[in-house]
Amino acid sequence: MNAPDRISASLGAGEAGTGNEPGAAGENLGERAPPHTGSLARRMMVISAVWVSILLLSGGFALDRTLVALVERNFDDQLEYVQTALIASSEIGPDGEVLLYRPLGDQRFLEPNSGLYWQISGEGHDDWPSRSLWDRTLQVRQQSPGDEAEFYNSSQFSDEPLRMVERSVILPGSDTSWTFAVASAREELDAQIARIRSILFWSFAVLAIGLLILAALQSYFGLRPLRRVREAIQRIRTTGTNRVTDPLPYEVQPLVQELNALLAHSERQAEEARTHAGNLAHALKTPLTVVNNAATAHADDLADTVIREARTMRRHVDHHLARARAVGRRATGLARTSLNDSAAAVQRAVERLYAHVRFDIDGPADLLVAIERQDLDEILGNLIENAAKYGGGSVFVTLDAESDGSGTDPCVIWVEDDGMGIPEEERIRIFDRGARLDTGKPGTGLGLAIVRDVAEIYGGTVTLGESEDLGGLLVRLVLPRAEQLRPD
Repeated sequence: MNAPDRISASLGAGEAGTGNEPGAAGENLGERAPPHTGSLARRMMVISAVWVSILLLSGGFALDRTLVALVERNFDDQLEYVQTALIASSEIGPDGEVLLYRPLGDQRFLEPNSGLYWQISGEGHDDWPSRSLWDRTLQVRQQSPGDEAEFYNSSQFSDEPLRMVERSVILPGSDTSWTFAVASAREELDAQIARIRSILFWSFAVLAIGLLILAALQSYFGLRPLRRVREAIQRIRTTGTNRVTDPLPYEVQPLVQELNALLAHSERQAEEARTHAGNLAHALKTPLTVVNNAATAHADDLADTVIREARTMRRHVDHHLARARAVGRRATGLARTSLNDSAAAVQRAVERLYAHVRFDIDGPADLLVAIERQDLDEILGNLIENAAKYGGGSVFVTLDAESDGSGTDPCVIWVEDDGMGIPEEERIRIFDRGARLDTGKPGTGLGLAIVRDVAEIYGGTVTLGESEDLGGLLVRLVLPRAEQLRPD
């Protein structure tokens, strides 16, 4: 019960040479190293090094500013304390000059060049320096009385950088604005800052090295499961195992599952290829036997026999090539075919062969199925041609016969005729290659087997039943529905 050559020729379903067959130029593509984007471990290390450097530099700078400010603030507080004591100990003498009614307690003010100095200056009066200044004087800035204490660095002594604090006040009994200045050598302050920065530098250096080692270890052990996957794939290639069964982390399991699914898919394709080869060998065996017998017997109709059987063999070859292409196309998952257009094209082709048969096709016009057009034509061509050949003159085709309206359920196609039907006990056997119930009509017995095999390639099914309306055979074909494209 196979569709004749005339239907296949009308629909263009079985043409060979589509240009999809691999040629010699592509035979060695699998041996070429695929392009790569560099080492993943190196990329992780570079990202870690850059990020650690940014964080440590930013944190180190902020911490350095904070600690240096604290040290300087503590140093300034000591200077301000001495300045406050100096102001509190000052008074105006009978001659209008400033006097200290009690000396400052720090002995360094009495030692020449001790590094700690004070000086009292007033406009129109001589500067009064501490003994520690010896023959030097401090260059002070003139401030307005009542201003807050001013802290600043001074390099007026070339061999001794200073940290100074100044404040101007008007003492009781005087109209003069007196500037009280206290200075201290920065040597101790700079030494403290240098010690702090040295500690910060080495601490952050050790921290950076530790973090980079941590990143390296994390990259090494974190990527170790990928190396185990590579080793498992090598075992598949060298030892013949067909699955990756090693226990791996949860994050790698999806990759392993997809890899195992790909291996299973390859096995199915190899099995399908063997099945196709067996089907083709079975289909060609009988025509070759007929030709061989006719040639051996020197039959008078040898030429006609060769032409007839060659046409049969050509049909089988084209069909199995189409099935092989269907297996490859199925992997892309991009097939989208209008079911109504294919059914209408098949109807027009069959009507030219069976003009006396009445056809009725019903179904939505925008229905799409996930199957290639030529494979859908092959399936519908076999079913509708069989219904016309073995029916009583009426063929009903119902598209999307069992839809629930959700648009996600599979698409079901009914093909009914008013013939004798097929007994229930024969409905499974009839799908076998070469099985025929009516040997009085031409055919190879491959029609329903072809329908079943091609439908299953795309994840569909085909079953036989009895038509309630016409009383003949009901073929129920289930195909995956393609998603409707939505305009942007």
